[in-house]
This record gives sequence, structure tokens and C-alpha cells, in this order.
Amino acid sequence: MKKDSAVGTVIITGAASGIGEATALLFASNGTNVIVSDIDEGKGNAITEKIKSSGGNAIFVKTDVSDPAQCKSLVEAGVQAFGSIEYCFNNAGISGESNPVGDMSIEGWNKMIATNLSSVFYCMKYQIQQMMKQGGGAIVNNSSILGSVGFANASAYVAAKHGVVGLTQAAAIEYSRSGIRINAIGPGFINTPLLGKAGMDDSAKKGLVPLHPIGRLGESKEVAELVFWLCSNKASFITGSYYPVDGGYLAQ
Repeated sequence: MKKDSAVGTVIITGAASGIGEATALLFASNGTNVIVSDIDEGKGNAITEKIKSSGGNAIFVKTDVSDPAQCKSLVEAGVQAFGSIEYCFNNAGISGESNPVGDMSIEGWNKMIATNLSSVFYCMKYQIQQMMKQGGGAIVNNSSILGSVGFANASAYVAAKHGVVGLTQAAAIEYSRSGIRINAIGPGFINTPLLGKAGMDDSAKKGLVPLHPIGRLGESKEVAELVFWLCSNKASFITGSYYPVDGGYLAQ
């Protein structure tokens, strides 16, 4: 087992691609049991089999994180499979509707809040209940650089990601003395399939590069390394924090 191994079990939502996939593979390579969760059954099973073929332990649990009952079942499935849940990365999210506030549809707003904010509450609710039984754990919530600043035509996304940061801070205060550390991360624009789902072609992606002083988009593995570190004992005095991983975007 590697020196920086994270013994135990991790739940990763949105684990079928991008940041979630990279994080699942990183945890698995360090000896952690991985619960791969996603709404995409085909890709989720593929990642699970990839982990197993490399000698790791993983199960796939199809989950729509906007449904609280499914979030509860996800935790229960993980405990049934591996006995406990030590780490959680609440990563699942959507890019959603792009419109100014006055033109934003009610449906688009509600879907974004349900998938990118309420889902984090649902997942944490049941994750924390399990961790309280175990005497501790570590949770990382995926916010965004837009959890700290605004962005035109992305009001619902910005509101949801700001909410994730606030929810993280409040929960961290509530459960710190119970041995549960809860932090949020703020990725910049990362080269993942989510950019394509947001309607960005290669030209549009190139247009995002100058927004980052480092001179490029981020890669999923770079975000995964931060998540892994925050879950490790090396971050034992860190809770209630918001960590950008953004190539200098927020420093401007």
C-alpha cells in the first residue's frame, strides 16, 4: 500500500467522467474502496470495472443526487458493501441554462438549484449521519470559482455554487467537534466533458484560457489531488475552508 494511502471507503458522486472519474481513480490507486456514483449507468460501470481491473475495490451505485431518497440509498449501499464510509466527495453537478436573470426560466433555475445545491445537502445529511455513528470522517464539496464571484448569464449556477460554500462552512462548524471535517473546493475552468455540455467548442475553450494567469485550463487530475489531500490526515487541522484550484483566476 502506498505511503499516502487513504484506508477506508470513499463515496464520489458524478464519478463517471471528468473530475469525479479522476478522483475515483486516484483514491482507488491509493488503496481506498470506491463507491462510484453517477446518473450515467454505462460510464459509471465502466469506471468501476477499470478500478477492479487495476486491482482496486469498487461498486457502482446509480444515483440521481437531486432525489434525497436516492442519496440516502447511496450511503446505505456503501455501508452494506464495505462496512463504513470514511470520505465523501460531493462532486455531481450540471452546467445548466445560460441566460440573464430576467430571461432565466423557472424550470432552469429549479433544476440547477436541485442538482448543484440541494443535492449537496441531501448527500451530506446522510453521510454525516453515518460518520457520526463511526466517530468521524472527511467530506469535500465541489463548488467552483463561481462560488466566490459572479459570471454573466450563469446566475443559477453562481447562486448554487455560492450556496455550496456557505453550506460547507455551516456544517463544518456544527460537526468539527465530532471529528467530521468538511471543506469545499473551487475549480476554475477545467478541461472536462462538462464544458462541452455547456455548449463550448474548441474555439470557446481557447477563449477561456486567458482568464487564467497560469495560461491554460486545468486538468481533472489536478483537482483530484486537492480532494485527496483534503481527505487525508495531512489536512487534519483543516475544516470549513474553501480552496480554489484555478490557475490564478480569483487572484485577479
